[in-house]
Amino acid sequence: MSKQLFSLEQIKQLQKNPHVWKVSERTITYSDAFKSQCIDEYLAGKTPRQIFEEYGFEIKVLGMKRVEQASSRWRKAYEKNGLIGLTDTRKTSSGRPLKRELMMTEILERQAARIELLEGQVEMLKKLEATERRLLNHCQKLSTHKIFQLISDTLNLFPFERMVTYFCTLLNVSRLGYYNYLKTSEARAAKEQNDLAARDFILKAFHRRGYKKGSRSIKMTLAHDFGIVMNRKKIQRIMRKYGIVCPHRKANPYKQIAKATKEHRVVPNKLQRQFKQGIPGKILLTDISYLPYNGTMAYLSTIKDGSTNEILAYHVSDRITSDIATKTVEKLFRNRRVKLHPEAFIHSDQGVHYTSPKFQKLLNHYKLGQSMSRRGNCWDNAPQESFFGHFKDEVDFSMVKTLDELRAKIDHYMVYYNNYRYQWHLKKMAPVQYRNHLLAA
Repeated sequence: MSKQLFSLEQIKQLQKNPHVWKVSERTITYSDAFKSQCIDEYLAGKTPRQIFEEYGFEIKVLGMKRVEQASSRWRKAYEKNGLIGLTDTRKTSSGRPLKRELMMTEILERQAARIELLEGQVEMLKKLEATERRLLNHCQKLSTHKIFQLISDTLNLFPFERMVTYFCTLLNVSRLGYYNYLKTSEARAAKEQNDLAARDFILKAFHRRGYKKGSRSIKMTLAHDFGIVMNRKKIQRIMRKYGIVCPHRKANPYKQIAKATKEHRVVPNKLQRQFKQGIPGKILLTDISYLPYNGTMAYLSTIKDGSTNEILAYHVSDRITSDIATKTVEKLFRNRRVKLHPEAFIHSDQGVHYTSPKFQKLLNHYKLGQSMSRRGNCWDNAPQESFFGHFKDEVDFSMVKTLDELRAKIDHYMVYYNNYRYQWHLKKMAPVQYRNHLLAA
């Protein structure tokens, strides 16, 4: 006990502090809640002097010795008996053994108080055990921040006091990290608001013109259509955070993509995978794709510019005859916007539509060269295959009932693809923009 005595003014001053239960000239009794708070703050790294000053005590009045002795006494009691050890026994006993025998009523009162204390401890242990099981079950595969939030929610929900250290040890996370997590709650809330604002812009770009997009297309759409420059990694993070998933092709387990071992060629392969030659109207890629709708089948034939990725001509049919390929070529030459290079040639696979005499005669009529992929090697016409893959990902045919409805959907998509679908490897331009860029250069 400190020898420093309190004056009358100091006693009145200390009595105004809500953390003081009783004070006299020689002694001061603190509330049990304050003791628990001191233990928690001390374990968080604060000194006894800092703790007492933060709770409104003047060190000059108390004396540093009294502060250190009280803090040391409470820590020892906590280590020995936990929170129960911090309960002030002077409330129920004088601290000095009685020389007289206790009366029966006093014995009953003390036993009743003891029973009440034990029952409270048992009830608290039951709640604590149930809470432990819940925390351990819920924290499986959670990030550290999620575990901190779980601890905070538990402490707010259940009447456990000063259990931060215990719960952090139980869940194997840092106590200091938990307190830092609480301190940065405002910063996290501000960041969440910024993320929500970014999410709204991303969703606008994601659904722009009716077709869903990936992170690259979103970045380019934000820049071109909204004038917003956003880092692609941020876009990917926001998409992961809020579950924004772009359509992507599913792997076909029955289709093996491998190099063909056969070297038979109907027409020599002039292209040799040199798709990007920077000359619009020279490299023309063509192919046919199946379009299932409403329990039936349609077929789409396209001609694509290898340098600009622009779809120069296309034809939709409900029959897969040789006419589907020849009509696509005829549409190409009827398109006045298309200006072909003098050395232009069309590249395809070795399908019967392209090896037929009728198709080859038509190419000779238009003085258009011809090139073919190796047999069974889809990589020799990869850009055209890639177009069909993205097309089927982005266009939904599930509600189409007639061939005319299908054609209308395809017409709408072709306008979007050529003029508004920005592509990462075209300097973030749409195909028509990139074609004009090459011609201007």
